Amino acid sequence: MKIVQIMPTISFGDAVSNDAVAIRRLIAEKGFETGIFAENIDPRFHEAGAAYVRDMPPLDPDDILIYHGSTGTALNFMLPRMGGRPMMIYHNITPPEFFRGYSSVGVQLTESGYRGIRYLADAFSLCVADSDYNRHELRSMGYECPIDVCPIMIPFGDYDREPDQQVLQKYQGDGWTNLLFVGRIAPNKRQQDVIRAFDAYRRSCNPKSRLFLVGSSSGMEKYEKELKELVDELGLENLVIFPGHISFQAILAYYRLADVFVCMSVHEGFCVPLAEAMHFEKPIVARAEAAVPETLGEAGILVKNGDPMETAKAIDRALTDQSLREKMKKARSERLEALRFERVSAQMWASIVKMM
Repeated sequence: MKIVQIMPTISFGDAVSNDAVAIRRLIAEKGFETGIFAENIDPRFHEAGAAYVRDMPPLDPDDILIYHGSTGTALNFMLPRMGGRPMMIYHNITPPEFFRGYSSVGVQLTESGYRGIRYLADAFSLCVADSDYNRHELRSMGYECPIDVCPIMIPFGDYDREPDQQVLQKYQGDGWTNLLFVGRIAPNKRQQDVIRAFDAYRRSCNPKSRLFLVGSSSGMEKYEKELKELVDELGLENLVIFPGHISFQAILAYYRLADVFVCMSVHEGFCVPLAEAMHFEKPIVARAEAAVPETLGEAGILVKNGDPMETAKAIDRALTDQSLREKMKKARSERLEALRFERVSAQMWASIVKMM
């Protein structure tokens, strides 16, 4: 029996791709023939064994086909004819309205994605959702099959590698307070709200502070331009840093530099950076939207809207309220235990076994 995964795109630094790689390793460790097949493949993944969907071997009736649902793709409409026993891991799709005015391609992909996921409502005998939020979304699209909830598999050991020393040397130990958000530059991430909250924090609490907005702006250059115009408008030149698409080692350095992690995103199916910030033992302030409260639990401060001053006060509390910091530390340990790689691997394998 083979257990294979298919997905639209596999690329470095992408949470869905990282999840697929971790699942492939899990399946191989259990002794099953496996592979990852995608429509689009980062060249580095060819060396790691990923292959194109067109080259996938025929599936026998008892083979298991794991599909990663996350965007618009022809695979959504091809899957019922691909054979085997299909199950889906649903990672959520960013609603198209966030891309209007910024990316016609983004609008088309996400609209197509929702059509495709609805089309597949009767195709699976089991689905796995990254979060209960995602499970509810599948139900709203007509899914009646059993839906397990299993977090994304995050190999936290990878985050203990050596960070980029040049980044550390540039900013470390200079007495400045560092605010951080990690995530692609995109309207649903609401980086403008992070910038406004930072401005309020800097003016009302700590003028010797700066903000790192780490993430690629590929395809969202118009939105990035608006963010930089806002930075100029608020007089925050040289205080808001956009490192862009950077190496994993550089990301590790920014997490180590951070004093507080600030997430104002209004749409997340899970939000891996929250788990990363917890791993680095950082105080977290986040907007209580979509799957964020579920992923964060009580390991950070949740704010109900993007009000800059409310968020600034929450940032100050996260940095200065020792009693609150101790409570968040305890809750952080509990959340990290729930997200521990070995524990989540066992959950994922239990779901796959149900297909056998």
